[in-house]
Amino acid sequence: MDLTMSPRHDAFRAEVRAFLEQNRGKALASLLGVEAGGVREGVLAWQKLLIERGYAARTIPKQYGGYGAEPDLLERVILDEEFGRAGVSRGVGGQGPDMLVPTLLEHGSEEQKRRWIAPTICGEVIWCQGYSEPGAGSDLASVQTRAVEDGDDFVINGQKIWTTTAQLSHMMFGLIRTEPGAAKHAGLSYLLIPMDTPGIEVRPLRTMTGHAEFNEVFFTNVRVPQANVVGRRGEGWKIANTTLKHERNMLASSAQLESALLRCAELMKTERAGGIRAIDRPLLRDRLLRLQSRVLAMRCHSMRMLTCGLKRESPGVAALVTKLAGCEVSHQIAGLAIDAMGEAGVLYDGAKHVRAGGGWQIHYMFSLGLIIGGGTAQIQKNIIAERGLGLPREPGVVKPEKA
Repeated sequence: MDLTMSPRHDAFRAEVRAFLEQNRGKALASLLGVEAGGVREGVLAWQKLLIERGYAARTIPKQYGGYGAEPDLLERVILDEEFGRAGVSRGVGGQGPDMLVPTLLEHGSEEQKRRWIAPTICGEVIWCQGYSEPGAGSDLASVQTRAVEDGDDFVINGQKIWTTTAQLSHMMFGLIRTEPGAAKHAGLSYLLIPMDTPGIEVRPLRTMTGHAEFNEVFFTNVRVPQANVVGRRGEGWKIANTTLKHERNMLASSAQLESALLRCAELMKTERAGGIRAIDRPLLRDRLLRLQSRVLAMRCHSMRMLTCGLKRESPGVAALVTKLAGCEVSHQIAGLAIDAMGEAGVLYDGAKHVRAGGGWQIHYMFSLGLIIGGGTAQIQKNIIAERGLGLPREPGVVKPEKA
């Protein structure tokens, strides 16, 4: 991993910095592009500008709507640093651009790539992920939502749960059991499902944040073309794991952690108790420094992962620790910000003296949920131990003998 900045990289940094100074007023604080009315139009316009300049969808091929640049580790680092330093939105992100698009690039048909990648990276099509079910969360291969052939279509019946942004999405990429006679992992297919198909019902789930980020999704005789299978029938487990890899990287983004840490440090410079700034209190300052070291480690780890990707090398156990470490650090940063506010840290939405609209409190609760979502911390530790370190599998529950 060569981190030497060439004159070309210095020029690229100057270009990005000048762009941000000139255009930051056009940026909107949006990651999903799902807002309504004029705000959504602003998000789409900002995303279009970012793609035109190569600051979003930079390495997505031009024929699929991207900028078409060659992968470059240091350009990625420069973009993360400059946008984070300026506090400017990187544009549309989330499950479609960050999870589905790289999956389609690896496994999708040419028709699927041309149909879905461009509108997804532009923010015109919003996606949700249909993986977890009431009886299949950490044990994802046990999903029971089934699809039965009927002519050129599948007819789907079943239920998904914890489906983020399903109430706002146009499409779902889901893991569906299409081969009932096959073994558990071999009976699944990866399907693209229009959310306006008759028979789909979405019910919001209110969480401890006070909002309904997640949903239950019910399928009753939902008809979807078999042509919407990504890859081959029965390959869903392999393709779903490609998506999960990108999900874990998204949830543990070092750029987002750096941005959160910077905001926390700025908060600590202004929050006072008894006339003393939070950052001048030794205990809080030491916590900030420890978190700074962990975020720096995550940044270096992220560059290591990007280098492996560029060289088409397997990162091995390094890939398995990303989500676990990133989600824990994110939660700890929010916890420090709340403690730095003192009594105001216990306030929430609507309270008279709440800081920043209660954003840190929402961050704290939501990031706690992410330690569970996308694979619980306990499951992640088992995966690291068993697959990464080669340790023995966790003993199963011993069933009592019948009398």
